[in-house]
Amino acid sequence: MSMTRIGLIGAGGVAARHARVLSGLPDVQVSGVTDVVAEAAGRLAGEHGSKVYDSVADLIDSGPDAIYVCVPPFAHGDAERAVVAAGLPMFVEKPIAINHGIATEISSLVAERGLLTAVGHHWRYLPVVEKARELLADRPIRLITGSWLDKVPPVAWWPIGGRSGGPVVEQAAHVLDLARHLAGEVGEVFAYGNGTPPAVEGADVDGATTAVLRFHSGAVGTLAATCVLGWKHRAGLEVYADGLALALTETELAIRDGDHTETVACEPTTGHVAVDQAFVDAVRGDRDDIRVPYAEALRTHELALAVAQSAAEGRAVRPGGAPRG
Repeated sequence: MSMTRIGLIGAGGVAARHARVLSGLPDVQVSGVTDVVAEAAGRLAGEHGSKVYDSVADLIDSGPDAIYVCVPPFAHGDAERAVVAAGLPMFVEKPIAINHGIATEISSLVAERGLLTAVGHHWRYLPVVEKARELLADRPIRLITGSWLDKVPPVAWWPIGGRSGGPVVEQAAHVLDLARHLAGEVGEVFAYGNGTPPAVEGADVDGATTAVLRFHSGAVGTLAATCVLGWKHRAGLEVYADGLALALTETELAIRDGDHTETVACEPTTGHVAVDQAFVDAVRGDRDDIRVPYAEALRTHELALAVAQSAAEGRAVRPGGAPRG
């Protein structure tokens, strides 16, 4: 098999994780890296024997087979436009933007070109998530409760809403994507933010957000998110169907079905590897196991934006109706 060459736009922590996974896959090479911080690009490229490129255009001109876009939320847009214009398969890390306008524009451009895309909602590849879907196949969900209870990540842009999109868009989107994956589409949300930012210099985002979700299926749900802790306390879902209770995180699935209880363990790195392997396989034409193409990620993004908008405006919001930014 010929080598599959991957170019990276962005050289931060998430890009480094993808580079480690990709470099460990058979016949895959991280061929080039570009970043607005040249030193970061140099470090990451040096770790993987890659070449540093001064610009996105130069990276694309080097002839990679596919591109990963791993930039901060506020930086999405120009990189994706360039990759789409070049007609290359594209993997985009979430969140796909901080607003609705850029995300819908890129989605339209991708659809016009018919490009292969994937977005990094890696939870969908976890075996415990697949197990949960099997258990729920013949039992409609009645209630779903999601939580992301965490700290402020150590990057300067994260606690600034105009840079990150806020904690729900940037962080809790994983939980919202999982809720959609298990329970279907959400018709309406109503959310509240606490109006108090976390105790971090320059922060202007809500330190805590809570939301109620009404699914088209008739299920109802809640989301609780906070970034005021000094540790990652919990991130996951509890799902309740007739006679069945599930508690799902990246590391385990706890099952109670009547008197039967069971806990299934999971390595969170399983999802990290599987999401990259699936994209590479699709680029090669070996198999199609892309679970979150760009258009699907847009629906999760719209749900996260609806929660953020509802919290800001104090009214119910229908996903997809967020103002274009």
